[in-house]
Amino acid sequence: MTGDRDDSLEQRRKDLSAKLAERAKGEAVGKARESRSEESRKGMALGLKISSEFIAAIAVGAVLGYVVDRFAGTTPWGMIILLLLGFCAGVLNVMRSLGVVAQPGPLRPGDRKDDR
Repeated sequence: MTGDRDDSLEQRRKDLSAKLAERAKGEAVGKARESRSEESRKGMALGLKISSEFIAAIAVGAVLGYVVDRFAGTTPWGMIILLLLGFCAGVLNVMRSLGVVAQPGPLRPGDRKDDR
């Protein structure tokens, strides 16, 4: 009687071990899938940030150019010049966001944090 009971317990232990191994494998697959989707979300967020910075810089340049033209009476030139400056500022912001161009440094040599 105890032999049957021991065999039954051993079989149940093996079944439980198999189920736990299967569940661990499923969790590993789920974690890998989640990490891939997180990478995708990070890329989408970066793309939206960069595109919005670029479009905002051009829009600000256009609006400022329009305002200058209205008040100064230099009808096409203020818009053209400030629109081009806005485009250049947008490109610079995109390059800074991507790390191609370094962030602006301190204005004076004594302003650095590591000099203290």
